Amino acid sequence: MDPTDPHTQLATAVAEARAGLAAGGIPIGAALYAADGTLLGRGHNRRVQDDDPSMHAETAAFRAAGRQRSYRGTTMVTTLSPCWFCSGLVRQFAISRVVIGEATTFHGGHDWLAEHGVEIVLLDDPECVELMRDFIKNNPALWNEDIGD
Repeated sequence: MDPTDPHTQLATAVAEARAGLAAGGIPIGAALYAADGTLLGRGHNRRVQDDDPSMHAETAAFRAAGRQRSYRGTTMVTTLSPCWFCSGLVRQFAISRVVIGEATTFHGGHDWLAEHGVEIVLLDDPECVELMRDFIKNNPALWNEDIGD
């Protein structure tokens, strides 16, 4: 397996999303990878579990990666198009690439990121779409809270 392959990297984020769902949370997972494919950090949305509205999956993966000298050349992999909050994190720290499992159930800030030079890889992964569709159908109030509606 190629550790820099977006599909390989997405598998880590999907595993995190499933762990978050199993823990009673929102099934969004993320991982931050170095340019050579080394996993720096991984995490899932923990808003419910931690009672913390800022603990999105991308934030959890970023924090788990710890302090890096530079984030240029890194890839943020996420099961869902990043919201404005997480898109801001990507821009603030100059993360070079974002791999997105899906943007069907939620179209976040990835177009804005692309306009600002971030490489976007949108995979349209059926497993990610199904995971979110099921969650939104079964938990509409929690989902609306998560996206700020």
